[in-house]
Amino acid sequence: MSLPLQLPLGVQLRDDATFANYYAGRNEALVNMLDVERYPAGVTPEQFIYLYGSPGVGCSHLLQAACHQADAMGQRSIYLPMKELADYPPRLLEGIESLRLVCIDDISAIAGDRAWEEAFFHLFNKLREKGHRLLVAAEVAPRQLNICLPDLVSRMSWGMVFHVEPLTDQEKIMALRLRAHLRGMDMSDEVARYILHRGSRDMQYLFDVLGRLDGATLRAKRKLSVPFVKQVMGW
Repeated sequence: MSLPLQLPLGVQLRDDATFANYYAGRNEALVNMLDVERYPAGVTPEQFIYLYGSPGVGCSHLLQAACHQADAMGQRSIYLPMKELADYPPRLLEGIESLRLVCIDDISAIAGDRAWEEAFFHLFNKLREKGHRLLVAAEVAPRQLNICLPDLVSRMSWGMVFHVEPLTDQEKIMALRLRAHLRGMDMSDEVARYILHRGSRDMQYLFDVLGRLDGATLRAKRKLSVPFVKQVMGW
């Protein structure tokens, strides 16, 4: 897929960032807005969506899932994590309005930087004129971004704004079991609950544990059980 700019090395989509393996919990309405394959025939996707939430709730996952979906549909897209790119010149945004989908992650990383704010403001307007989609994610609501450019402050509230709710413990168990199932692993509620209560409740940590267990079950040719998890994880 050709792009109008050369991204710095290291900026790439996670292969496992899809809508299929995202357990929505109380965020079902948001996922329904982002996943254009759920739209009824003839319905146009929302052009601008702003989502925010605390670390670990899956904002980055959802933006990357949207890019994967756009690519699969033959639509050019780009994912820009601003925490990694804020030290680059704002001209990084030049020309990307030609893409059907632009996803800007961690927008707060450029808040207060006049040059970046102006570049993003112009990108916003160009995407709107072309009717292309823009998804933006942050840890805080639009009005809490500390943006200096008044016109950009107003733009950030033009579209749909969603607060991404963290999963409850029971929902985290369901998310673990969903990921395990998609990996071809049979995880019982007992095993999922044991994993949840033995380490960090951070979702990325839990999925990293699942990755280790996946490799271990393949090597040992054993099914998941609490004793096997204890053995692999050293708990």
